[in-house]
Amino acid sequence: MEPSDTIENSPTPSRWKIVLRNTAYILAALFIFLFTLDLMIASLQHLGKDAADIIILATSNPFTGLFIGLLVTALMQSSSATTAMAVALVASGSITLEGAVPIIMGANVGTTITSTIVSLGFITKKKEFRRAVTIGTYHDFFNILTVIILFPLEYYFGLLSGLAQYIATSFFNEPLGVIQSNFSLLGSGLNPIINAIVNFIDNGFILAILSIGLLFGSILFFRKVLSQTLGFGSQDRFQQFFFKNAWKSFGWGLLTTAAIRSSTVTTSLVVPLVAKKVVRLKSALPFILGANMGTTITAFIAAMFNSNAAISIAIAHFLFNAIGVLIFFPIPYVKELPVFLANGLGQLTLRYRLAGFLYLLLMFFFIPFSLIYFNKDAVKVQELTYRFQNMITGETNSYKLVVKTYYNQPLSNWMIYDHASETQLDPAKILSVYRRKNILIINNELFELNKSGFCRDGEDEFGKYQNCIIEVLPKLDLTSMLSVDSIYVFEKQWYQPARVDSTITRLFISASLNLLVKKEKLSKQGAIITQEELFEVKKK
Repeated sequence: MEPSDTIENSPTPSRWKIVLRNTAYILAALFIFLFTLDLMIASLQHLGKDAADIIILATSNPFTGLFIGLLVTALMQSSSATTAMAVALVASGSITLEGAVPIIMGANVGTTITSTIVSLGFITKKKEFRRAVTIGTYHDFFNILTVIILFPLEYYFGLLSGLAQYIATSFFNEPLGVIQSNFSLLGSGLNPIINAIVNFIDNGFILAILSIGLLFGSILFFRKVLSQTLGFGSQDRFQQFFFKNAWKSFGWGLLTTAAIRSSTVTTSLVVPLVAKKVVRLKSALPFILGANMGTTITAFIAAMFNSNAAISIAIAHFLFNAIGVLIFFPIPYVKELPVFLANGLGQLTLRYRLAGFLYLLLMFFFIPFSLIYFNKDAVKVQELTYRFQNMITGETNSYKLVVKTYYNQPLSNWMIYDHASETQLDPAKILSVYRRKNILIINNELFELNKSGFCRDGEDEFGKYQNCIIEVLPKLDLTSMLSVDSIYVFEKQWYQPARVDSTITRLFISASLNLLVKKEKLSKQGAIITQEELFEVKKK
């Protein structure tokens, strides 16, 4: 054996250096990408207190909610942040599970914007551009088609929300807890650095511009590093390891996305690989579907140790992606539809370069902003002041109730403040009120608006009780300036009273307003002990 043969067949120090250098470049590019995404989330949150929450709560139309989720995700470049916020809102009672599901659907579409932007980065290279746009927008069309199929089923039949709620209540029993609002993709290790940058600049607008600029720069750097380091000579080996068959490709997409909690990274990673022919288009499609499944792990992490409602939205997110994969992964001909649409857009963009940018602007920004604007009055907010009187001690005080009523939805939210002043920022309690035909549910307590004499049994923390309608009034005058219509007077009496001072509660409920307008506690002899009644109504 010649010495030259041994040297030629063994890894030389220079070759090891090249491998280590290329690995370091890829890890550095990935780190910068993730860091800029975290910085963008922090900067957008700094732009306004709970800005994304306000946008989400400002809509009640499920169709608009779909585009709200799309817009927020497109702005944040992370469906993980949007879904985690949706979990937080459902857990706090700010929105219902039914209201959050369309937001999750929109977030799945919005998260595809990054891979589309990456594909447009190849616009100067004609041969690579068509492949890049096809794979970059395949994720878009997969989610759009899944929304087209599942959104009507959710809107009319509550398919995802109902199934998710059933699974949550049947298999999970998580205690109510405080949800964590850390949406970091890199974990909490770099939070001090990000917080230092945010505190140093201390301007939401400048931070947002900076983070967006860094994000685009990191995407271009990521693409350049992958293109230079992977090379064409490694095509067969790379294809064999990650994309040997459809199931292996799907599994790698799921595992890598679940590990780093960002489908944005994994799907954007595939675009330059397909554009450079390092990976075949057909082999990359299952990887993207796997990445779509892997991103649902964030919602489950956010839902840990929280209410069944929070777990339900995490399950709904998983079901949306899982059903989409079951439709467009194994079924022949059907699975070709997203590819056909993505390829068509690629050909159109290749012929008219402006088409890709118009698609990006219309789908991710213009349409969502337009729908938000035209539905800005979809939520009616009223500020109600109640006066409390103790007839025995003569004590009087007041408290405030902010009621949010959602247009064309049977739900309203009550936010109760201990005092009627404006100094209290956070409500002491948030209640959900649901109305369907003659059924009214206030904080899980059911009231059936029936005829006088109708009774229903129930149970609360004080024991078993009977709730009867003793009177139905066409009108009730509360003050000289305030009267309400269609009043059902309920009398609630416990079978085995846990309290000796008050065993009867009388509730005056307005069927026209879905509102408790008056409440009295009575002694056994029927004398009023305490009284709470609506005193003032303001529109906000």
